[in-house]
Formats: sequence, C-alpha cells, structure tokens
Amino acid sequence: MMQNIHNAADLAPHYDVVIVGAGPAGLSAAIEASNHGLVVLLADENQSPGGQIYRSVEHASDADLGRMGPDYANGRTLLERFRRAKVSYASRATVWSVGPADEETGDGVHPLELGISLGGIARPIAAHRVILATGALERPFPIPGWTMPGVMTAGAAQILMKSSGLVPSGRTILAGAGPLLHLLASQLLRAGVSVIAVVDTTPVENRRLAMPHVLGFAASSYALKGLKLLLVHRRARAIRGATALEAVGSGQFSTLRLHRGNKSLHIEGDLLLLHQGIVPNLNLTLAAGCDYVWDERLAAFRTAVDICGASSVPGVSIAGDAAGIVGAAASAHQGELAGLTAALDLNRIGQGVYEQRRNELARKLARALKGRSFIEHRFRPDKTFRVPEDDVIVCRCEEITAGKLREVAALGVSGPNQMKAFTRCGMGPCQGRLCGLTAAELLAQCRGVAPGELGYFRLRPPIKPVTLGELAALPHTEAAIVAVAGWVERAAEERRTS
Repeated sequence: MMQNIHNAADLAPHYDVVIVGAGPAGLSAAIEASNHGLVVLLADENQSPGGQIYRSVEHASDADLGRMGPDYANGRTLLERFRRAKVSYASRATVWSVGPADEETGDGVHPLELGISLGGIARPIAAHRVILATGALERPFPIPGWTMPGVMTAGAAQILMKSSGLVPSGRTILAGAGPLLHLLASQLLRAGVSVIAVVDTTPVENRRLAMPHVLGFAASSYALKGLKLLLVHRRARAIRGATALEAVGSGQFSTLRLHRGNKSLHIEGDLLLLHQGIVPNLNLTLAAGCDYVWDERLAAFRTAVDICGASSVPGVSIAGDAAGIVGAAASAHQGELAGLTAALDLNRIGQGVYEQRRNELARKLARALKGRSFIEHRFRPDKTFRVPEDDVIVCRCEEITAGKLREVAALGVSGPNQMKAFTRCGMGPCQGRLCGLTAAELLAQCRGVAPGELGYFRLRPPIKPVTLGELAALPHTEAAIVAVAGWVERAAEERRTS
C-alpha cells in the first residue's frame, strides 16, 4: 500500500526511482515501476495526487463529477490503483534540483541526486533513475490589460473549481483558443455561471491547415467529446475570428474590446478568462541539463526524448505533457513506458518481458495519440497574440514591456539569456514560466530567425524558492566545508595584514 511522507527527515537516503509530478504520467509511472519491484518515491507539490487534470477528484462530490465531465471522473480509477501500489508518496514537496550525485556523498551506485524540500526541511535524495512528469503550463497570453484585477487564466479558474468548488458569480467572458477554453466554458455553464460570451481567436486559416488530419480526428475519441462541447456551447454567445483583444477598466476589468475584421465590439463583464493553449513545463528538465528543441507545430520548446521517454541525460526520463502536449490518456501510457524502461535498466525484468509489455503500451499510446495532429493544427494560436505590441507587459514579475525587450533586441543581444541580463525579464519568482516563450519569440522575430536558433532561458537549480534555513540545514560535503573554511581563513589573513 502507498506510504505517505510528510517530512523530508522521513525520506530514505536513496530510491530506485524518483518520480516528480502526480498527474496521469507520474501516477502511471509509479504504478508500473512498483509492479516490477522497484523502490519508488513520487514527489508532488500539490496537496493530493491527480495533477491538474484530476485535481481533487478523490474528494469531489457527485455534483462536482457531473459538472466536470466523465474524463475528470475517470481519474478516480487511476488514483485507486495508485493508492494500492507499494510506493512512497510525498505531497506538498518541492523538487528544486536534479543532477549527478555528489561524488563525495554518493555511494557510487545511485548516479542521480535530487534536492527536495518538504515540511520545512530540505534534503538531497539519491536515485538510480528519475522520471520527470511535471506536466504543462498555460501559454502566456499577453494582451493590453491582462495584468489588471478581474482578468485570470482559464486554468486558474479551473483550479478554483476543482480544488475549492468556487465558480464566478458575475458576468464571465472567455477568450482565446484551444480545447481547454471550450471545456471550461461547458463546465462553467453546467455550474450555472453566467457565461455571456466565448470569444475565439483561432486563426481562420487553421481550418484549412487541419483538414488533411480530419479523418484521424474523426476516428479518435476527441471527435465525440468535441461534439458534446459544441452542444453545450449553444447556450453562450460565440464570437469567432477575433483578431485583437484588449481588457479595459478603471482599476478593475469591466469591458473586453475586440476586433473582428473591420468591426470593433465591446463586451461588458465582471471577469475575463484568457487561454490560448498549453505548453510543456520545461524548467526542471532544462535545469537537469536535458536537450530541447523548438517544435514549430506546437509553437513552443519541448524536451528531446525517445519513444520510451529517455532524455539526453543518462538516467533521466520525461513522460507526459512535459515532453510535448499529448493529453491525459497518452500521458498515462508514456508514464507506463518510462516506469517499464526503468525496470529493464535496473535488471528487474528480462528483455523478452520488456519487449512484450513495451509493444502493448506502444499500441495503446498510438491509439491515444490519434487525433492530436488535427488538434495541434486546428488550435495553433496566432502569432499576433503570442508576440504583443510595445506597450504590453511581457514579464509580469518585473513589469517589463514588449517595447523594452525590442529596445534591447536592437542592441544585438545574442539570445534570451543576454536579454534577461539586460532587463531582468525571466528573473522573477516565476523564473520565466509566464514570459519565457513570449520573450524568445519576440527576440527571434526581431532577429528574423526561428526561436530554436536562439534557444531558451538558461535555468539553474534551485528552480523554486528555497529558504535560507532549508539550505543551512542541508548536509554539507567535506569539499563544501573546506571551501568555506578556506575563504574564512583567507579573509582573516587579509584583515591581519591590512
């Protein structure tokens, strides 16, 4: 049975496999690895397992399940399997580093080390294998007024619904592109929310680009789900083909201004929910040193992995949306493949057993991915909304505008990292999660090259805030003690001779 761990002091010094993230990919990887006898730790920042897609599903009422839809309710089955698995589970845990084990403290067997904070204590944990299942982030949606009160992301609104049962009480407007926007609209309508408009910013030409993939979509499970969403949408005003958006108000959002062709519309409301798709959450994978590429179809960076999730860093695998947006079902199968491969690498199963199970999972994964090409082409957000005008804030943490970034780009900066040094864009608490893609695409546009040629922010641990108390309490290596002691001795000598 699953073992809950509430304090870093209770963590074992090493595990066969450490998995980061308790969404469909992480949960499935933990179940698969434990089924083959591996000692598994699953670390997750949330209070309970499930990730974003299955957030708080174990505690949801029947009314909540009906409102959120059958895909959400299906998460209970996966969580029941996870609760029965022989794994250690650390909730509210922050993993802030992944890398090679310290040569002085490592046992020579466990090649990887993670920095984990839990219960106010930080500890280094060694592992044979690490599976990163950190999921996705909402793509930045920088429009005029997006930082004012009364404007939120669709994902944030969905988190409030799932975790606390909170829904908007006033006139709600949804704007943007992507399946989640339409899913949330249907969930809000079923909850009795006054959704007065759903404004679609999907480029009209996307329909033509998606047509070659329509047969695969029609044969997938996504087709029926999409039809059901459209039926619910008939209860809300739909505005398609919006080419410009602006949130306006006097200290609080009150009106959405939009352009549609030559027409300008004003929609009054109390809450604006923005969304234009999701992108891989790269911060931990990049801090671990994993190679990444620019995916033009996703219009985002993703980590480079093979079919079983192996990254460029030995022993580190990536599963689910963290390596490319694939959806919940495919994420679960990718997690199983990563857990299975760890069992093979650690000699818990033979090659024959591995190949039989791998082929089975590969077939399931292929079925789950059917229809994704259509979705990626159909809902690819327009560059107009990905790269804003000069007066729009790009970096919310440091309040850096697109115009300031363009000024720096004109100086000939070599890439996003030099831009960050000049402007502090990406140095705030979010560490580039809310501005990284926008900054990279903006600079690439100014330079007339693809974002992949310039790269992304260079990320180093700790990728999440760690208190001084936690750092001070970390076990110290002999090399670290000598380094600090040597510095103290040199400082004392300089004082004596000055």
